[in-house]
Amino acid sequence: MSTVQSRRRAGRSGLAGLLAAAAGVAVAELIAALTDPAAGPAVAVGGVLVDAAPTPVKEFAVRTFGTADKPVLLGGIAVALAVVAVVVGLLAARRRRYGTAGAALFAVVGAAAALSRPAAGPLAVLPSLVGGAVTGILLWTAHREPPRPDGFDRRAFLRAAALVAVAGGGAVLTRRVRGGQAARDRAAVRLPAPADPVPPLPAGQDPGFVTANEDFYRVDTALTVPRVDLGAWRLRIHGRVERPRTFTFAELLQRPLVERHITLNCVSNEIGGPYIGTARWLGVPLAPLLREAGIDPGADQVVARSVDGMSIGTPLGTVLDTPDVLLCVGMNGEPLPLEHGFPVRMLTPGVYGYAGACKWLTEIELTTFAAVDAYWVERGWAPRGPVKTASRIDRPGSFGHVRAGSVPVAGVAWAQGRGIAAVEVQVDAEPWRRAELLPVPSDDTWVQWRLTWAAPPGPHTLRVRATDRTGALQPERRATPFPDGATGWHTVTVTVDG
Repeated sequence: MSTVQSRRRAGRSGLAGLLAAAAGVAVAELIAALTDPAAGPAVAVGGVLVDAAPTPVKEFAVRTFGTADKPVLLGGIAVALAVVAVVVGLLAARRRRYGTAGAALFAVVGAAAALSRPAAGPLAVLPSLVGGAVTGILLWTAHREPPRPDGFDRRAFLRAAALVAVAGGGAVLTRRVRGGQAARDRAAVRLPAPADPVPPLPAGQDPGFVTANEDFYRVDTALTVPRVDLGAWRLRIHGRVERPRTFTFAELLQRPLVERHITLNCVSNEIGGPYIGTARWLGVPLAPLLREAGIDPGADQVVARSVDGMSIGTPLGTVLDTPDVLLCVGMNGEPLPLEHGFPVRMLTPGVYGYAGACKWLTEIELTTFAAVDAYWVERGWAPRGPVKTASRIDRPGSFGHVRAGSVPVAGVAWAQGRGIAAVEVQVDAEPWRRAELLPVPSDDTWVQWRLTWAAPPGPHTLRVRATDRTGALQPERRATPFPDGATGWHTVTVTVDG
């Protein structure tokens, strides 16, 4: 056989492996879409990789890719699978049993990943097992014995291509239908008027005090947004309680609802970072529900669990002592967006999201810190996550250019639960200047601040620091977010044009 023929045969064998794997994944995703969307091999394997990734890797992904970290991960999985599929196709051209072994490995890895999810049922293995079987059959038939003269079975190729198209299209269509149903359920929700409405915002604030839903940050481990069946959804309160309770969504809406402006921020937020926002939240106070259930005196932790198995641990004392710990059903005047936890999420003012803000909530367990380590605590994060005093310069932007003269300098500062007493700005080595604080509705929100700077031409460095109402000054020493939140003074460099 000539070199050209060998290369052609190798190319066709690699293509056969790639097409067989694509067909297997398409079939697996179709079955997952019909049964359990989170059991699809790509999402299941991606979830295992997210869980297993060291904290520095997670922090790098959030810092580098932001909310695009999930598409990047899924894209990386697809590329890796394609490479493996090509190699398996080449090996199968030599011995068909190599293709069978490769397909079996695909099935086992996907099934094990799906079964490892906390919320997985016994059928979670089905998509990957069937997908692996499809891949194995296609590889077996594509490499006939004895081989065809040109090393290529066109009928097998067309069968595989048709299967990819039909199964892939079916998976996409099914997921859209299921996702559309969740969106229709959300659109049909009519939120009751709050029994305790939020007061109007104080006059004199700059635009942007409230973050629009579409601009609100999203940081979580869900590779696909859970689509909750509202009719089947239940909230279970159990564990160390005297009277376990279960609520439907309609029953939860019958409770007295509270409306509050609350700032939420992620522990992964770097100094000056974007993972913070303020919204008008509507929800049911959690503490009365727990007291009605009868709290065991030995309990000291509230573990909230999501429909996808995520667990968030919050100190029980924080929940009982903070009036506005809410089971939120609304955000900025509308039902929770799907990506922000529809139908219900937990929100704890003054606590980082990893320790008090479980999305897609379905279960609340009263337990102890000694008995249960929640998801992030298992990975080395601090068990309790009170928000640290911090501040940020939003205008002017770092490395920006401004005209000499009067330049507005503005930003936000936060110390939820304690409030901000003062914000100071320093230009180069000049003395610190106190900024004007704009009015806020409560200590549970960030504070907008501003001052006017007489900017001379040339490069300048601006830094900001805040003091909370306990008198504690924001720490100057810079520290990374792990394990309990970043510290340091936000600094920007600006060029003033003459």
